[in-house]
Amino acid sequence: MTASHSVSIRQTGEHDTTALAALRRAWTEEQAGHLLDDDRFEECFAQWYTAEASRRVAFVAEFDGKAVGMVNLALFERMPKPGRPTSRWAYLGNAFVLAAHRNRGIGTALLNAAVAHARARDCARIVLSPSERSVPFYQRAGFGPATMLLAHVFDS
Repeated sequence: MTASHSVSIRQTGEHDTTALAALRRAWTEEQAGHLLDDDRFEECFAQWYTAEASRRVAFVAEFDGKAVGMVNLALFERMPKPGRPTSRWAYLGNAFVLAAHRNRGIGTALLNAAVAHARARDCARIVLSPSERSVPFYQRAGFGPATMLLAHVFDS
């Protein structure tokens, strides 16, 4: 990136639904290897985003004013314990940067914004389910095996 091109990371709001839906569509189509015909997707995404807004925070990366990446955190309040301060944990999901903008630090900047947000909210931990390709990226950022968790995976 040259000095004439700038990347900014910011927390999203209701006005960002269209850009986030476009990034989600691009991600899904990249994984599928072709365009997907789903005329209702943007409407479904907007409904999901509105329903999740009370417990989820998203960040968008913009390059010259165009959304090129995103990440979000779902925040979960932990059950209170007597004599202990309340706390929460976060699930990091949907981290994605458009292919043309990868390997320029945008993913790291998005991750840093999400981690800073979780710290500021006194989260006890951040968990995620990385793709095989993204494991080294998260390891460089200090993430390691979640040995304190178990999962029950249902057949699809």
